[in-house]
Amino acid sequence: MPAPVIAAAALRTRTGRKIAIGAIIGILALVGVALSPLIAIPFAVAGSAITSTTEKVDAAPVITSDGTWQYPLKGDYFKGRGFGYNPVHGCSYCSTNHMGYDMARACGAPVYAAGVGRVITAGAYQGYGNAVRIDHGHGVVTLYGHMQWSSLRVRVGQQVATGTPLGAEGNTGRSFGCHLHFEVRKSGTPVDPQPFMAAHGLHLK
Repeated sequence: MPAPVIAAAALRTRTGRKIAIGAIIGILALVGVALSPLIAIPFAVAGSAITSTTEKVDAAPVITSDGTWQYPLKGDYFKGRGFGYNPVHGCSYCSTNHMGYDMARACGAPVYAAGVGRVITAGAYQGYGNAVRIDHGHGVVTLYGHMQWSSLRVRVGQQVATGTPLGAEGNTGRSFGCHLHFEVRKSGTPVDPQPFMAAHGLHLK
């Protein structure tokens, strides 16, 4: 008797049906085990993609207890060149003796006044492109360089408070990619911004 006929006859009995159902369940279980790695891989890849594209939530700006100083960028940032000898390979016009501290979030990120003072420069300034300088008194001046053109929100002579928006991070002047050049000068001489800010409880990277 042909095999299909025997199988059909077996399915007419209760015992035959039980055997057939058990066989089907066994086959499905084996197929599931074999395919499980193939199913898991796309989900694992998708999960890692989601994790890698999740944006960090900005931290609140850290301000000293007396409210006089804060970071010029809010939230996390990438550190560029620090103070001192820092040549830029591939940039012939970039200074080798860097007089400030470079920090970057993204093109267009808001830039804020680090302290209370009076604006003495707002616009094109030497190789700093679109820049703002603030006189804080006692010989201290901060400089915010390479901001986007037409982004400035302050003018010369304006008194600003800590955290006043100045403009937007850009790539103007002698710049090599969007960033903020933050500079501190004492009596006209540039000083390292890291220890200066640290003295106010604000630690740069």
